[in-house]
Amino acid sequence: MIDLTNVDSVHTAAEPSHWVMRWASLLAVGAEVLDVACGNGRHARYLAARGFRVTAVDRDARATAYLKGAPNMTIVTADLEADAWPFADRIFDGIVVTNYLHRPLFAPMIDGLGSGGLLIYETFAAGNERFGRPSNPEFLLQPGELLDATRDAFHVVAYEDVFVEQPRPAMVQRLCARRF
Repeated sequence: MIDLTNVDSVHTAAEPSHWVMRWASLLAVGAEVLDVACGNGRHARYLAARGFRVTAVDRDARATAYLKGAPNMTIVTADLEADAWPFADRIFDGIVVTNYLHRPLFAPMIDGLGSGGLLIYETFAAGNERFGRPSNPEFLLQPGELLDATRDAFHVVAYEDVFVEQPRPAMVQRLCARRF
């Protein structure tokens, strides 16, 4: 059963998501983890500091510039929406995605997780339009959408489709799932 009494923040600039921190403990020591659309690298930094080998990808090289040279870190600059998936030949032990949704990436991300690999996903959901941005349905998960995307290849460890108040009111969907 999922504990919904401790609904954590969606995003802060400095600290990683509590959802990511909670479930990253399921990754094997030294796991190779992909942080998709990493932005300023809050999750990449968190994971690398815990000894995971992190590949952080984002289209904005300025946002990731200060990650360069960090231990356990590889930075890739790529436009995941315009370019081909840059990791077609790679298998990861874990993939982390927060505050980002580009549905065509579901299949390559699933293919990029090895057996036993962990997907940790958290982003905005339908209903968020009542609270501000994003409000475009293209950027909002529909009810059960993460469950549907992972149904055939994953064991769901935890799932939430909830309203959060911090850092600002929002609807979010969260999933932690292990690849069969």
